[in-house]
Amino acid sequence: MPQPLPPQRHLFDLSDDIAYLNCAYFTPQPNRVRDAGRRAIDAQSHPWEVTAPDFFGPGEDLRNRFASLVSGDADGVALIPSVSYGVGVAAANVRLGSGRTIVVLDEQFPSDVYPWRAKVEAEGGAMVTVPPPAGGSWTTGVLEAIDESTAVVAVPNCHWTDGRAVDLEAVGEAVRSVGATLVVDASQSLGAHPLDVSVVRPDYLISVGYKWLFGPYSLGYLWVAPEHRGGVPLEQTWMGRLGSEDFTRLVDYTDDFQRGARRFDVGEWSNFTLVPMALAALGLVEEWGPENVAASLAPLTSRLEVGSAGLGLDPVRSESRLAHLMGVRFPDGIPAGLRDALAAAGVYVSLRSDAVRVAPHLFNTTGDIDRLLEVFDSVL
Repeated sequence: MPQPLPPQRHLFDLSDDIAYLNCAYFTPQPNRVRDAGRRAIDAQSHPWEVTAPDFFGPGEDLRNRFASLVSGDADGVALIPSVSYGVGVAAANVRLGSGRTIVVLDEQFPSDVYPWRAKVEAEGGAMVTVPPPAGGSWTTGVLEAIDESTAVVAVPNCHWTDGRAVDLEAVGEAVRSVGATLVVDASQSLGAHPLDVSVVRPDYLISVGYKWLFGPYSLGYLWVAPEHRGGVPLEQTWMGRLGSEDFTRLVDYTDDFQRGARRFDVGEWSNFTLVPMALAALGLVEEWGPENVAASLAPLTSRLEVGSAGLGLDPVRSESRLAHLMGVRFPDGIPAGLRDALAAAGVYVSLRSDAVRVAPHLFNTTGDIDRLLEVFDSVL
């Protein structure tokens, strides 16, 4: 049973005058992660102490931690630099052609759109864009867009602009019923909302590591379903080849890859600074538990929902979104003075499309929500 967690502000370098409600943009780096990075940089002053196992061992630990987070297996995890890289892997291993379609959401994040547009341009087919829901979640629109012509459904767990949710389990069932491929970008939910690949059954699951997973920028994750692990990688890396752990035999070239999804790793993934930071970050997320994070943040976003509705604004309702991320819309659009008012109050959120995007975490309190509501009230 999920349990709300006590405040975790002491784990971060946040002054009391800051109300940081912008985790969908960047999460503040936990002290533990920052310190891991500093130690890693110091260690690189002595390169003679770096041995062949140091290239591979920490990465295997990282695969195991990420696999545990999504209830998958480490052999399914590839280490990648970005969402666009992960989507590129999926696109390289999907067949399209005339009459086939790729389903995405309206105003979906560009990294989830551009690779598929290029795929359509190269191979034929068409993009199908699900329009914004008049009310409720995106799920109904996505399900209605899936038919026998569907080749790919590429969706997030929740929309990046306002937190409206997609029921991935229901969408996954529909995708499998027509023999299509499900590509999930979980960057704006993983770590703050539970996700089990054995239930959702995505073909490809992608996430950055620097948002709700609290890791460093430029190191992310790709989980690949077993039936796709023999696919074509974007790069031909030396570390992706079988036996590459033995540096004395690297010129004994081989066509054989490392097992599982390791063939899809980005080149030079064994970053001696980023990997230790990512390990520390995933360890912290594991200690908290995504289900407990969600239970802890739900009261904060509910308070914002009630308070903003009381001011005459239009918040995304709890039944249509996840607990950690929500958008609030003003009746006549975002007021001209809102940015300045937020800055003056030390309140940090994002303006995305026509919504004020609010994304709290365990270092936030009801007082932070109330400060935001005061700003809203001041510009009305």
